[in-house]
Formats: sequence, structure tokens, C-alpha cells
Amino acid sequence: MNTRKTSDGSGLFYVMGPSGSGKDSLLRALRERLHRSDPVLVAHRYITRAADASEASVALSADEFHRRVDMGCMALHWHSHGLHYGIGVEIEQWLARGLNVVVNGSREYLPIAAARYPGLCAVHVRVNPEVLAVRLRQRGRESEAAIAQRLARATQPFDVPEGVRLVEIDNSGALDVAAAAFSQLVTTGRA
Repeated sequence: MNTRKTSDGSGLFYVMGPSGSGKDSLLRALRERLHRSDPVLVAHRYITRAADASEASVALSADEFHRRVDMGCMALHWHSHGLHYGIGVEIEQWLARGLNVVVNGSREYLPIAAARYPGLCAVHVRVNPEVLAVRLRQRGRESEAAIAQRLARATQPFDVPEGVRLVEIDNSGALDVAAAAFSQLVTTGRA
């Protein structure tokens, strides 16, 4: 599936970053900044755990998730940290209409997403390790051992396929600063 191309080749914006980097906060801030006429949609994500109020997610049981995968209802899907995540096929209709579509993805899954959607723009949300540690503890979702694993994984390099545009957004400081840069990227294609 080819994505619609803006002046820089973007149509699908594939957001990724370590857990706790503020991806959901950035997506929420983006939705609040969008004007009615902005041709941008933020896709919700299907996940096999209860959705947090701050997420644009729909909780599904593992059986329902796999049923939807089997029926071809997921454009993208992956497994990470014992959970299943997916993006619905509705994004293909949105892209076909010429809209810019923002999805909350996974660094590990980027090569597969880029193969399916050539021309996507990979957006890596990064945050300094000290801020990340505080955020992970504040969420209260995981044990100290799980947090330590997430912190170690956050600094590991990840594969960026050849030809994929990668834009880094630093979300270590004020959310408004990162949100403004993110909003400009998805509405204009320029970082």
C-alpha cells in the first residue's frame, strides 16, 4: 500500500519511542491543536490491555484481537512486552483520501511498517533517561525490574530502513515545545 505523498514524501506518520517518552501526551496535544480543516487524523490503537484514559486506544481481549487479525481488520499489528498492538485498516481509506495519518507504532516493527507503507515518516520521540525513569515510576504500571528493562531498552539503537525519513522529537522538557514541533511536522511535513 502506497501512502499519499506530501512535498517531502509523507502521508503516514509512524510515531515511536520508549514507553514513558510521552507519545500519548504528544498525540493528545496534537489532537487539541488541530483545526477543523487540517487534513490530519490520529488513528486509535487496539491493545490487549485496559486502555489508559490518556491513550487513543481501544482495549480488546487477546481472542478478539486475533479474530480481527484473521479477518484482515488490522493494517499493522505487533507483539511487545507481552501485549498485542494493532492499527485498523481504516487508515488505508484515510490515506487514499489524501489525509495525513498519525499512528502510535513500535520501533521494533518499523521495518515491517515501512515495507507496507513506503514513504512513511518515522517520528522518534526521545526523552533523557532521568526524565524517562521518573515518568515510568509515576505511571505505576510496572515493577522496578520491568522499569529497569525499559530504561535499558530505551537507549538501544533500532533499525531504520534505507530511504525512511526519521524525525527526532525531544520530549524531555515542556510538552508545548515538543507538541508545537510535532504539530508542524504532521500538518506541513516539515520539522
